[in-house]
Amino acid sequence: MPVNRRQLARVIDHTQLKPYATEADIRELCVEAAQQGFAAVSINPAWVSYCAKQLSGTQVGVNACIGFPLGANTAAIKMEEARDAVRNGATEIDMVMNIGALKSGYPSFVEREIAAVVKAVKGIPVKVILENSYLSDKEKLEACEICVRAGAAYVKTATGYGQGGATVDDIKLMRSVVGDHLGIKAAGGIRSYRDAMLMLQAGATRLGTSAGLKILDEIPAGEGA
Repeated sequence: MPVNRRQLARVIDHTQLKPYATEADIRELCVEAAQQGFAAVSINPAWVSYCAKQLSGTQVGVNACIGFPLGANTAAIKMEEARDAVRNGATEIDMVMNIGALKSGYPSFVEREIAAVVKAVKGIPVKVILENSYLSDKEKLEACEICVRAGAAYVKTATGYGQGGATVDDIKLMRSVVGDHLGIKAAGGIRSYRDAMLMLQAGATRLGTSAGLKILDEIPAGEGA
């Protein structure tokens, strides 16, 4: 568990995924990420090259969101989108799984797609977005099992564009399946220090949020630098 500002910053993906984000917005995101020591910036693929240049020489990663936010692209498109992001400087990939395929009863298709993206960017961590608000608990469990078999590095709760975000119950459920094999990224609706700590206490190892600065500023006095 993070115990001070620096440690908490290192588990936050500083996020800007609005479709109308400008160059100035992305530049500010990168400056803030470098100043605070966030784990990564999470951005749409068009900004990967720009962020990689802005963050060169820092420890901040560049996290490209693939098949975002619906997950309904074909596997071939997701693979090429991921490869393109890595060529442009992405150090991590967040991909939305094919939600409709899972709900239609095609788990093997979902597994093959995830495994194909993992293989396409071999060596680059892939976080798989499940979009839990659309899934039953049984489907969440099945999706986590699929991600373990497919070689993902993390399972992630939400895009922030679905019907709901991260919940403590979902984090606990996901951890019950992935154990220590995968990380868990809690994302969607994490707006306060209290939200962040609840997710981490439940078993999350990374937080995706656009409220990273606010969260850090809310750390209680005496928690350390």
